[in-house]
Amino acid sequence: MSYNRNRRSGPGPVYSFAVAWILMSALLPLYRVWGLLAALAVSAGAAYLFGRRSAKKEQADREQDRKAEEARQAEEAAKAAPPKKSYGPEIDPIIEEGNRALSEMGRIYLSVKDPELRKKINELMRITDKIVQDAIADPSDIPQIKKFLNYYLPTTIKLLNAYDRMSAQGIEGENLNKSMQSIEEMLDAAIEAFKKRLDSLFANQALDIETDIQVMNTMLAREGLSGAKDFDIQEPTQAQE
Repeated sequence: MSYNRNRRSGPGPVYSFAVAWILMSALLPLYRVWGLLAALAVSAGAAYLFGRRSAKKEQADREQDRKAEEARQAEEAAKAAPPKKSYGPEIDPIIEEGNRALSEMGRIYLSVKDPELRKKINELMRITDKIVQDAIADPSDIPQIKKFLNYYLPTTIKLLNAYDRMSAQGIEGENLNKSMQSIEEMLDAAIEAFKKRLDSLFANQALDIETDIQVMNTMLAREGLSGAKDFDIQEPTQAQE
C-alpha cells in the first residue's frame, strides 16, 4: 500500500505502567502487601487502557488506509478503462438502464437454485438484451422500448426479487408455495409478452423490406427480367440440328 503508517504501539503501555507505578508508589505503602497489590492493579489497568486505546487507533488507521487504497485503485481503474461508446442522448440512458436491469436479473439468476426458474430468467435476459439493443439499430422504436423499460421490465424484476426472498426462507408453507407458483406461471406469460414486444419492434423493418421487394419486382418487370418464361431454354429445331 502507498498509505503505510507505523502501526506499532511502541512502548506506550510500558510507559503508562511505569508512570502509574511511580504515582502509586508515592501514594501507597508498597512495603505492605495490600499496597503493593493495589499499585500493581492500578498500573496494569493503566497499561491495559492505554494499549486498548492504541489498538483501536491502529484499527481505525488500517481501515482508513484500506479505504484510501481502494479509492486509489478505483481511480486508476477508471483511468485505464476505455471510454464508453456514446450513441446519443436518447439512446445512452436506455442502454444504461438495460444494463442495470440485466445485472439485477443476473444476480437473481445466481441466487436461485431452481434450474427451471433459472432457464426462464436466462430467456428473459436474452430477450431483454435484444430489445435494448434495438434502440441502437432503430431509434424510431425508442418510445416502445422506454415503455418496456419503465413498466414491464421493473415489474418482472420486482416479482423475481420477491421469489428470491421467499425461496431463501428455507421453509415451506401454503402462502409461500402459492405465491412462488404464481410467480413461476407469470414468468411464462412474461416470456411470451417479451417475445411479442421484440417482434413488434421489427414491424418497421418488415415494412421496409416489403417495400424494397415491391420496388425490385417493378424494376425487373419493367426491364423484362421477371418471370420464368424470360429465362426458358428453347429446344433446338430440326433445321438447326
